[in-house]
Amino acid sequence: MIPHYVDHSANERTFLTWVRTSIGVVGFGIAAGRIDGNPDVWSERILLGSGAGLILLAFVRMRLLRAKIIAEEVNSDDGLLYDILFLGVVTLLFVMLGAFAFHVRSVT
Repeated sequence: MIPHYVDHSANERTFLTWVRTSIGVVGFGIAAGRIDGNPDVWSERILLGSGAGLILLAFVRMRLLRAKIIAEEVNSDDGLLYDILFLGVVTLLFVMLGAFAFHVRSVT
Protein backbone atom coordinates (compact mmCIF):
# COMPACT_ATOMS: atom_id res chain seq x y z
CA MET A 1 0.00 0.00 0.00
CA ILE A 2 1.20 3.51 -0.76
CA PRO A 3 1.97 5.52 2.39
CA HIS A 4 -0.58 8.31 2.94
CA TYR A 5 -2.63 7.07 0.01
CA VAL A 6 -5.77 8.86 1.21
CA ASP A 7 -3.95 12.21 1.34
CA HIS A 8 -2.39 11.73 -2.10
CA SER A 9 -5.68 10.72 -3.71
CA ALA A 10 -7.51 13.68 -2.13
CA ASN A 11 -4.80 16.00 -3.44
CA GLU A 12 -5.11 14.58 -6.96
CA ARG A 13 -8.92 14.73 -6.87
CA THR A 14 -8.71 18.40 -5.95
CA PHE A 15 -6.35 19.03 -8.86
CA LEU A 16 -8.64 17.20 -11.28
CA THR A 17 -11.60 19.22 -10.00
CA TRP A 18 -9.79 22.47 -10.84
CA VAL A 19 -8.93 21.09 -14.29
CA ARG A 20 -12.54 20.05 -14.89
CA THR A 21 -13.82 23.45 -13.75
CA SER A 22 -11.40 25.28 -16.00
CA ILE A 23 -12.20 23.17 -19.05
CA GLY A 24 -15.94 23.50 -18.39
CA VAL A 25 -15.90 27.29 -18.12
CA VAL A 26 -13.64 27.73 -21.16
CA GLY A 27 -15.56 25.22 -23.27
CA PHE A 28 -18.96 26.61 -22.35
CA GLY A 29 -17.78 30.18 -22.93
CA ILE A 30 -16.39 29.46 -26.37
CA ALA A 31 -19.44 27.39 -27.36
CA ALA A 32 -21.85 30.08 -26.15
CA GLY A 33 -19.90 32.75 -27.99
CA ARG A 34 -19.97 30.84 -31.28
CA ILE A 35 -23.72 30.31 -31.31
CA ASP A 36 -24.24 33.51 -33.30
CA GLY A 37 -21.42 32.63 -35.68
CA ASN A 38 -19.32 35.77 -35.10
CA PRO A 39 -16.92 34.98 -32.22
CA ASP A 40 -14.67 37.57 -30.60
CA VAL A 41 -11.11 36.26 -30.95
CA TRP A 42 -9.66 38.30 -28.08
CA SER A 43 -12.16 37.10 -25.50
CA GLU A 44 -11.54 33.52 -26.63
CA ARG A 45 -7.81 34.01 -26.15
CA ILE A 46 -8.36 35.49 -22.69
CA LEU A 47 -10.62 32.55 -21.80
CA LEU A 48 -8.05 30.03 -23.02
CA GLY A 49 -5.14 31.83 -21.35
CA SER A 50 -6.85 32.18 -17.99
CA GLY A 51 -7.98 28.55 -18.17
CA ALA A 52 -4.43 27.41 -18.87
CA GLY A 53 -3.14 29.63 -16.06
CA LEU A 54 -5.67 28.15 -13.66
CA ILE A 55 -4.61 24.62 -14.56
CA LEU A 56 -0.94 25.59 -14.14
CA LEU A 57 -1.56 27.09 -10.67
CA ALA A 58 -3.55 24.02 -9.66
CA PHE A 59 -0.68 21.80 -10.83
CA VAL A 60 1.87 23.80 -8.83
CA ARG A 61 -0.36 23.56 -5.76
CA MET A 62 -0.75 19.80 -6.19
CA ARG A 63 3.02 19.29 -6.51
CA LEU A 64 3.77 21.43 -3.44
CA LEU A 65 1.22 19.55 -1.36
CA ARG A 66 2.55 16.23 -2.62
CA ALA A 67 6.02 17.19 -1.39
CA LYS A 68 4.59 18.10 2.02
CA ILE A 69 2.69 14.82 2.23
CA ILE A 70 5.82 12.83 1.37
CA ALA A 71 7.94 14.78 3.88
CA GLU A 72 5.88 13.37 6.79
CA GLU A 73 6.77 16.25 9.06
CA VAL A 74 4.36 18.45 10.94
CA ASN A 75 3.93 21.77 9.15
CA SER A 76 2.25 24.91 10.30
CA ASP A 77 -0.69 26.31 8.37
CA ASP A 78 0.79 29.75 7.77
CA GLY A 79 2.09 29.22 4.26
CA LEU A 80 2.36 32.50 2.38
CA LEU A 81 3.01 30.63 -0.87
CA TYR A 82 -0.31 28.80 -0.60
CA ASP A 83 -2.10 32.08 0.09
CA ILE A 84 -0.52 33.58 -3.03
CA LEU A 85 -1.50 30.53 -5.10
CA PHE A 86 -5.06 30.74 -3.81
CA LEU A 87 -5.21 34.46 -4.62
CA GLY A 88 -3.95 33.68 -8.13
CA VAL A 89 -6.59 30.99 -8.60
CA VAL A 90 -9.39 33.30 -7.45
CA THR A 91 -8.07 36.10 -9.68
CA LEU A 92 -7.95 33.80 -12.71
CA LEU A 93 -11.48 32.61 -11.99
CA PHE A 94 -12.70 36.21 -12.01
CA VAL A 95 -10.77 36.85 -15.25
CA MET A 96 -12.45 33.79 -16.77
CA LEU A 97 -15.85 34.99 -15.59
CA GLY A 98 -15.25 38.48 -17.02
CA ALA A 99 -13.98 37.10 -20.32
CA PHE A 100 -16.97 34.77 -20.50
CA ALA A 101 -19.39 37.64 -19.85
CA PHE A 102 -17.66 39.83 -22.43
CA HIS A 103 -17.52 36.99 -24.95
CA VAL A 104 -21.23 36.21 -24.66
CA ARG A 105 -22.22 39.91 -24.57
CA SER A 106 -20.16 40.81 -27.64
CA VAL A 107 -21.94 38.16 -29.72
CA THR A 108 -25.51 39.09 -28.84
